[in-house]
Amino acid sequence: MTQIERLRPQLKAPSEFGMGLSTASVLVVDDEPGIRNFIVKILDPVVGRIEQAANTEVASRMLDANHFDIVILDNVMPGTTGLEWLSDQRKLGFFADTILITAFADMDTAIEAMRAGAVDFVLKPFRSNQILNAVARCLDRVNLRRENYLLKYELASGNEQVRARLLGSSPEIETIRVTMARAAPLPTPVLLTGDTGTGKEVAARALHMMSPRADKPFVPINCATIAGDMIEHELFGHIRQDAGGRTVRHDGVFMNANGGTLYLDEIVELPLPVQAALLRVIEHLKVRPVGSSREVPLDLRFLFATNTDLEAAVKEGRLREDLYHRINVLNIQMPPLRARNGDLKELALMFLQEISRSLGVPPLTLSEGVLLNMARYDWPGNVRELRNLIERSLIVGEWPAEFAANGSDEEVAAVDSLAAVERRHILTVLNACDGNRAEAARRLGISRKTIDRKCAMWND
Repeated sequence: MTQIERLRPQLKAPSEFGMGLSTASVLVVDDEPGIRNFIVKILDPVVGRIEQAANTEVASRMLDANHFDIVILDNVMPGTTGLEWLSDQRKLGFFADTILITAFADMDTAIEAMRAGAVDFVLKPFRSNQILNAVARCLDRVNLRRENYLLKYELASGNEQVRARLLGSSPEIETIRVTMARAAPLPTPVLLTGDTGTGKEVAARALHMMSPRADKPFVPINCATIAGDMIEHELFGHIRQDAGGRTVRHDGVFMNANGGTLYLDEIVELPLPVQAALLRVIEHLKVRPVGSSREVPLDLRFLFATNTDLEAAVKEGRLREDLYHRINVLNIQMPPLRARNGDLKELALMFLQEISRSLGVPPLTLSEGVLLNMARYDWPGNVRELRNLIERSLIVGEWPAEFAANGSDEEVAAVDSLAAVERRHILTVLNACDGNRAEAARRLGISRKTIDRKCAMWND
């Protein structure tokens, strides 16, 4: 079993107490074997991973080696009490929510527990449903906190315009799809390069959705939009002492995205000291929050993107050479729109349908004349520029003059003739191969999926 597989909770059937239990990791700390075994027996069928420690020394070592979502902690144990241990661990870097088991629910204990960072109580003697409900409540808070934290990055990315499906049937896009299909199940970092607007984030989301992490968070971070003096705290998190002497923790992006995929756009914009810390995270899959003396194990897939020449950035001293070589294991170069022969119509139709529906306005006619004028244009802003053009045209109710269908009948007919020639040629080769699409694709030098799409479009 690999380190990633050991750290990742095993997926179990959803419980009536909540969906989050099936992937949660729990540590039980109690000096009484009977209570530990009772709690383990209750939780083991419904949580992803559960471990136990007979004393705080063992628990400390386990926290150093593993990440736990919840710690169930007995307060009265030989030597240090549970709350004293919890308070000490907060200062070192303790990033799990804690449920306190106690036989004494007096006000002093409650105040001390709040100061130490406990989030719930279970009174002895307790029943199985009390433990399950406490864990479910705790996980609900954890998941809500994480979702709220990550939501701001989704909103900042403008994800209403970003989809997780890479459109197009050009050979360039088909090649990228094949590469992504091979890379998706692997933990290897992927570097997406290409001009602005070529769909790097679309490809990253598609790669995430093709991976075993599809049901986990996809977190897009534009490194250029976070202030340099804040980005380390945002990514790595931190612990600090407040005015009352209590330890306050902030779980950064790495910890909140744990289990999912982290997409770092414009990686060159990271300050050099943060690049060095990021390199360590990628290599060891552990993060040390600012102010913490403990490293927290991570389970993350890293995707990177840039429209910058990274080799030039290394030579200019803006990108660490060791980080460049670490992230440049697999480079997917996103082609400009002008090089994606044949994809323009599919993309334009998709944008017309989606944007007209969202704006509540009737779609414009995408005639062959308009497509011909679009094909003549260089599209320096790539797919993003195409989308903006279509949205602007829908708002004003007509195509711009340079794209309007004002060409001659001969030019429009030429487009129609080209499409007819393509259809006739593909169908002729298919007929020669007795309908074998795989063989026809081989002879034509295109992918099987391209033939399937064409035939579906032609109803053949």
